Amino acid sequence: MKLTKCLSISVFVFSLAGCSLFGGEEEIVQVSPSPKVSNQFSIKEVWRNSTSGNTHIYSLLGPINYDNAIYAASRSGQVKAIDLLNGHTIWDKNLSKSTLFSSKTALFSGGVSADDKYVYVGSERAVVYALDRNDGNVIWEKPVKGEVLARPISSEDKLIVYTASGNLQALNRNTGEDVWDVMLEVPPLSLRGNSTPTIAHGAAILGDDTGHVNAYYINDGQLIWQQRISHPSGSTEIAKLNDVDSTPVIEGNLAYAIGYNGNVVALDLSNGQIVWRKEMGSTHSFAVDSQHLFVVDQDDNVQAVSKNGGTVLWTQADLLHRQLTDPALYENYIVLGDFEGYLYWLSKDNGEVVAKTQVSSSGLISKPLVVDNKVIVQAKNGDIYAFTKN
Repeated sequence: MKLTKCLSISVFVFSLAGCSLFGGEEEIVQVSPSPKVSNQFSIKEVWRNSTSGNTHIYSLLGPINYDNAIYAASRSGQVKAIDLLNGHTIWDKNLSKSTLFSSKTALFSGGVSADDKYVYVGSERAVVYALDRNDGNVIWEKPVKGEVLARPISSEDKLIVYTASGNLQALNRNTGEDVWDVMLEVPPLSLRGNSTPTIAHGAAILGDDTGHVNAYYINDGQLIWQQRISHPSGSTEIAKLNDVDSTPVIEGNLAYAIGYNGNVVALDLSNGQIVWRKEMGSTHSFAVDSQHLFVVDQDDNVQAVSKNGGTVLWTQADLLHRQLTDPALYENYIVLGDFEGYLYWLSKDNGEVVAKTQVSSSGLISKPLVVDNKVIVQAKNGDIYAFTKN
């Protein structure tokens, strides 16, 4: 069972007591109010576009960029190509199935990806679509072995798809035909979400729901290595969760990863051995520069971690439990959003919140996209914004 984050927010307190999956367990935490900030620079909205969003669904759908076009999708089935420069719609397709008597939405959930030929999107209906990148026409659609909660990733002639049922599948990117698939272990209870594979040196590196990071050959799906970075512990079901839902970062011969209730680690890419580890849990993917990993932990502390040994250099604790997005880098700043729709700029040097703006009261949940000196965000209601710093 994939467990959606069950959050009931009132004033600045939420309780997990209402989540019957945990029996009588109760955990009440204080949600920090959005900090007051005297902006050190102005934030300018450059353009706005929109898709048909759903504010009541936990979805990590977010935009991506390829060759100066922004590609975005909505849960219902809308896929859009948007001009990066001015926000104008290039093409707009609706992949929901409608008849005179019924309407069947696509339930897109896994995020969008693109390469030189196609735009790919996966759905909770266990279907992956490939669209022509130039005009949005559907080239193929393929049933897969489970909900697609992570972005499909292409490499050479293959599309790598990781499903919520634990299937890692390779499809022919031109036809959608099966190439290979392997089954990863899935525990009875896990967080809703999956690790998007990272492709490097002919391998797909990804986390799983049992606390491991895995490397598989893209050519044939053979396992290269597996390393545990998170261990079940504690007496409650929440404490025993140990998903690795973040996207691994590959640099040189190292793979960086983090697990829920686990560790942030540097792994030797050749054999998966742990080079260093630091106790720290998260479901979020990193932002990285030449020296640091910038981490949003599972309590929404934002931390700068040295790539050389895992030392924590600073911690920003003023955004606790604000359901932050994954972080992104913009010039010398870390950019991230929260459940109330605020977008924050933090100094890379010390974590200080130096600017913020409220984008949409519907909230932000997906990672900001930084491209061509713009920060592009997709709100839960489907609106897409591009901002610059002045």
